[in-house]
Amino acid sequence: MNNSMRAVWPRELRDPSGTRFDSDKENKDAAVSRDPDRGLTMVIDKGLGRNTFADVIETASPYIDCIKFGFGTAPLYRTDMLLYKIDLAKQHGISVMTGGTLLEIAVQQGIVPAFFDTVCNLGFNALEVSDGTIELSRQKRTELIQEGKKRGLRVFSEFGKKLSGSLIDAAILADTVELDLAAGAEYVTVEARESGVSVGIFDKHGECREDVVDDILKFVPDHRTLIWEAPLKNQQAMLLRKFGSNVHLGNIAPTEVMALETLRRGLRQDTFEFGLKEKTPDEFCYMI
Repeated sequence: MNNSMRAVWPRELRDPSGTRFDSDKENKDAAVSRDPDRGLTMVIDKGLGRNTFADVIETASPYIDCIKFGFGTAPLYRTDMLLYKIDLAKQHGISVMTGGTLLEIAVQQGIVPAFFDTVCNLGFNALEVSDGTIELSRQKRTELIQEGKKRGLRVFSEFGKKLSGSLIDAAILADTVELDLAAGAEYVTVEARESGVSVGIFDKHGECREDVVDDILKFVPDHRTLIWEAPLKNQQAMLLRKFGSNVHLGNIAPTEVMALETLRRGLRQDTFEFGLKEKTPDEFCYMI
């Protein structure tokens, strides 16, 4: 029996929005055929074990683009388990990186070369460059991005502080986006931590400050260069309604990947309107 979604479900039920690309991976090699225009989903893994991680990959890998081993969790794994998780994700075309905080610690400890040697030897294929806790000079930030590129890593940078109550300065973000992309970063992530509360574009209740988002768009009109950390469902739904199904979203819990994909496709009440289609003239019935 052919188990691909295309063989079982009508297209209108797989994706009412008509905007998402179904990879329908039947083998590991097909994982690399991801649509470059598809909105990215970045998952934060805060310590999944071997079996749970494998379950997530088996169930949701077509909808995951990047997995981040949050903050400084990577060094706490047994090496064999860490290698297993990295390899399994990569087999399914998923980028894998440590949290940016770990690189910040390497900067603070003065062991940046050892950090890069270690992550490359372990097989990580992506890098997050951030300054959410420490201060990085513009020159140092550029150097870290360029070193990641030189090492063959896919580089994501991050903007914003982790301190509760921190806001996003749109003008500074715009400058950072321009310089980070020029240095080799693929995207710039807007900080919201794993809580999504009282940081970045979210208030103390986890609600989106739409005025802040609108201000950002005045300075960074191409939202496709940004990944919005949005760990909560209401945040994801709001950003999807504002930007569309293919907005880039990060800090998604592993157990929420499938639920997020339903939001992207209009398979959930919160974004049901994504699947509504305008009636053509011949579908109307006229009574005379």
